[in-house]
Amino acid sequence: MLGPLEREVVSVLEYRRAATTRQVLSDLRARNRNVAYTTVSTILTRLHAKGLIDRDSESFKGGQRYVYRYKDIEDAYISDLLGGLVATFGPEGLAHLSQRIEGLSSEDVVRLRERRRA
Repeated sequence: MLGPLEREVVSVLEYRRAATTRQVLSDLRARNRNVAYTTVSTILTRLHAKGLIDRDSESFKGGQRYVYRYKDIEDAYISDLLGGLVATFGPEGLAHLSQRIEGLSSEDVVRLRERRRA
């Protein structure tokens, strides 16, 4: 599961499609998130290690830097989340989730879809 700052970083990449650490930092600060460069760099590195974003190396000022790219991971993320649910709670966890979903009202479904798009 992603933490709040990780979700924001992925959101920046989804909007930009590709960005350097400094560009992600700039966008986060524009959203009034006071974070350090090293924090953003660490989050990007960890998201890449988890396979949630892509990255390429490019030449920059006589050295190298990474450009991180958004990766549509929604299906993989949901599959991983449900796999974790089964691993933690067994089939009973899925049965409980299914019952909760069946109990949702039309309004609940609309609200969830709106939150998902946000």
